[in-house]
Amino acid sequence: QVQLVESGGGLVQPGGSLRLSCAASGSIFSIYAMGWYRQAPGKERELVAQIPWGGNSNYADSAKGRFTIFRDNGKNTVWLQMNSLKVEDTGVYYCNMRGVSVGSRLFEVWGQGTLVTVSS
Repeated sequence: QVQLVESGGGLVQPGGSLRLSCAASGSIFSIYAMGWYRQAPGKERELVAQIPWGGNSNYADSAKGRFTIFRDNGKNTVWLQMNSLKVEDTGVYYCNMRGVSVGSRLFEVWGQGTLVTVSS
């Protein structure tokens, strides 16, 4: 079984920065995609950024130029560096990982969510 633990959310003023982290543990053989999603109040969950194994990352238009996703495959960890935060970035951020377990089974898991509040 694979589990994710997120950290790094909090309250920040507009223009500020936060870094979110998400670490996976369990029977992991490889993780081929790591991503961050956001669910704003009253809205559906949406993709913010995703980074595949060895490939190019992709971002929501709202995140381009401000957010950076990066991963450490040896640590099964992904980070989301968020700069120039805006009020509309407020929401619960969820980590998502898809991969293959030690038993050769595909898995997709979600983190518990971490709240990011951008407010003055």
